[in-house]
Amino acid sequence: MADYYGLLGLDQGASQDDIKKAYRKIARELHPDVNPDPEVQNKFKEVTAAYDTLSDPQKRQQYDMGAQGGFGGGFGGGGFSDIMDAFFGGSANRGPRPRMRQGQDALIRIEVDLFEACFGVEREITLESAVVCQKCTGQGTANNSAPSMCPVCKGRGETQFVQKSFLGQVMTSRPCNNCSGYGSVISDPCRECAGDGRVRARQTINVKIPAGVETGNRIQMAGRGEVGAGGGPAGDLYVEIVETDHDFLLRDGDNLHIAIEVSFTAAALGTTVKVETLEGPVDLQIKAGTQSGATLPIKGKGMTRLRTANRGDLIVHVDIATPHKLSREQEKLLKEFAQSRGEKSGDVKIKGHKEGLFTKFRDSFGR
Repeated sequence: MADYYGLLGLDQGASQDDIKKAYRKIARELHPDVNPDPEVQNKFKEVTAAYDTLSDPQKRQQYDMGAQGGFGGGFGGGGFSDIMDAFFGGSANRGPRPRMRQGQDALIRIEVDLFEACFGVEREITLESAVVCQKCTGQGTANNSAPSMCPVCKGRGETQFVQKSFLGQVMTSRPCNNCSGYGSVISDPCRECAGDGRVRARQTINVKIPAGVETGNRIQMAGRGEVGAGGGPAGDLYVEIVETDHDFLLRDGDNLHIAIEVSFTAAALGTTVKVETLEGPVDLQIKAGTQSGATLPIKGKGMTRLRTANRGDLIVHVDIATPHKLSREQEKLLKEFAQSRGEKSGDVKIKGHKEGLFTKFRDSFGR
C-alpha cells in the first residue's frame, strides 16, 4: 500500500486543510506546465492519487484502516476497498463523480530589472493554459446536446460484481468502465475540446508588480490558473519574480551599494562628486582626508520596502585611485610632500580585521 501521507509530507493526524495546502504546494512544483519531465509527472500522478484518497473522508477512513491492518495490495484479486464496500455498503454512497472539477494552479516566472523592482511596474504576460472551450461553453457536448445516462451502470457511475476473497464470495464495486465513473456518457462530443470542456490556448494577462519585490516573491492571481475539466472553476496563477543584475548597483535587502573611485588628491583635499542612483545622478561630498574603503550613505536612495512608501539607503564605497605613472616633476613634488610629513619609504602600519570589513563587498563589483 502506497504511503499517501508520506507523499504529501504529512502525518496521519493531518487536518483536511493541511492536506489541501500540502497538495497545492507540491502540485505547483510538479505541474506539467512547470516541469514536463516524465519522472516528475509520474510523481505528480502519485501525489494526485494520494490527495484524491485523503481529501475524501470515506476513502481516507478506508485507507487508514487498511494501512493499520497491513492488508497491502488485496486478496484473491480484490483490494481492501472492495471488502469494505461489500460489508459497509460503500458503493451505495459514492455515486457518480462530477464531470466539472477544480482546475490546477499555474506558475510563471518573469524577469524584472532593479528599477522595476524598486518602483513597481505593470506587465503584460502571455501564457498557455487550459481555458473554457468557447464552442461548447464547457459542456463538452456538440450541437447543444446533453450527456445521456450510461446504459451500463444506469447512472450510478459504478458497476457491481461478485468475486471470491478469503472471506468467501463478496459483492464489490468499481467505477464503470463505460462512463469512467461519471454515470453519463457524451454520445456527441464537442469537436473542439473532444468532450473535456476546455482547450489549451494562449492568453494575455496584465500583472501589477508592486514596488519592493525581489527574487522569489510570488504574486497570487486568484482564478487565473488552469480551468478545470468540464468547465470547472480555475485554479490560481502564481507569478514568481526573478530580479536581473544591475550594471553597477548591488542590492542588499532594502539597501543598494555602489563603488566609486576618486583620485588620491581629491580624497586628501575633499571634493564633491556625482553619484549615479536609480533616479539619476546626485551630488555627494567627499570630505578631506577620506580613506580608501570608506562607506558614505545617501539616505532614501535605496530600494522601496515592500508594502510601504519607505526606502532604504544607497551605500557608496569609496576606492582611492593611486596613479600608475608619474612624470619627473610629479615624482619630485610627491617626494617633497612626503618629506614635509616626515614619511619614510618602507614605513608600514598593521591594520586590524575590522578596518578591512568591506573589502570583499567592494571586490564583488569587479566580478
